[in-house]
Amino acid sequence: MRLRAWIWLIAIAAAAAGGIWAVMKWKNQPPEVQFARVARATIHSSVPTNGKIEPIEWAVARAERSGPVKEILVQRGQSVSRNAPLVQLDSAEAQASLASAQARIAQARADLGVIDRGGRSTDLADISSGLERAHLDLDTAQKEYDALKRLQSKQSATMIEVNAAQLRVDQARLQIQALEGKRKALGASADRASAQARLEEAQAAASLAEAQIRQSVVRAPLDGTVYQFDVKPGAYLNAGDAVAYIGRLDRVRVNVYVDEPDLGRVAKGMPVEITWDARPGQKWDGEVDRTPTQIVALGARQVGEVVCIIRNPERELLPGTNVNVEIRAQTVPDALSIPKEAIRNEHGETGVFALAGDHLEWKKVRQGVANTTHSQVDGLKDGEAVALYSDKPLHDGMPVKPVFP
Repeated sequence: MRLRAWIWLIAIAAAAAGGIWAVMKWKNQPPEVQFARVARATIHSSVPTNGKIEPIEWAVARAERSGPVKEILVQRGQSVSRNAPLVQLDSAEAQASLASAQARIAQARADLGVIDRGGRSTDLADISSGLERAHLDLDTAQKEYDALKRLQSKQSATMIEVNAAQLRVDQARLQIQALEGKRKALGASADRASAQARLEEAQAAASLAEAQIRQSVVRAPLDGTVYQFDVKPGAYLNAGDAVAYIGRLDRVRVNVYVDEPDLGRVAKGMPVEITWDARPGQKWDGEVDRTPTQIVALGARQVGEVVCIIRNPERELLPGTNVNVEIRAQTVPDALSIPKEAIRNEHGETGVFALAGDHLEWKKVRQGVANTTHSQVDGLKDGEAVALYSDKPLHDGMPVKPVFP
């Protein structure tokens, strides 16, 4: 029993010693450190910011009169020509007013025609017939009067008979005068003025109804793309209400705010690259069109507004879209570049930990153009390995186990 216990103690001690040896060996292993290769690449020194798409040239289509929407003729994103119909308002009331005015115009013109011809044909015929009878009566009465006057001179007719004949002559003449006056009255100027006034009133009503019918169609104010449109059928529009926003979107504007320290790196004509989170991998390019004329406060920042013009041939960027903007301040082709996380400041020097065999070697470098991820460097060779950021403290001569991501 005692021998067996000793054997167990010896085995446990051996296992413990082996564990201690393994731990000590593990602790003495060099740490794993991630490295990247120095490589030649084109580096764009950029000013990153963001902005919102705006149209360069645009206009608003507005309702010219009030009324409910009868028909929608376009949709958002559609290309339209100038004066193309966008929305049709209900014009039934205006159509009825036009029909009524046209009927009044026809009647007034007919009345004027009658007046210009001297009156209605039936009235003129009655007056002409009456005048013929009145002239015949006058001739008869005049002959009778003349005969009685001769007989009176011969004492064959009395004064009473002559006076009665004279009265019949006078009555015939009065009848003729009355008929002539009636014929003139049919074409009186007052009647013509009244008819002319009715014609002009009806024409004005027709013009108003035609204008309302024309205004029932809301049309595009210019050639472009409908980029904002929210009208629904049946909606009631008031005169002046905005119906659609239309712009020319083959080129768009982006207004961006650049921090004051970076403004010295921005100049008119510099290339600009746009990305949109909704379309990953797609890019649009353009140029800086206008630099700031003043510095303004934006929250805690001091910024200047930079205006960029972006080419948008497929019209995919719509006004109101929030985009990422990169202004390329400087471009260096075939530059020796390394990730920015490899650059360190040690004891007042800028450098990197390069891989020399199985250990680190401190090398001073001089930085050139940089962007958000990489920096141009001088003092290294193409293909050299440099240590990336590590949570382990690194130092010159330190043995490492290199890992290349």
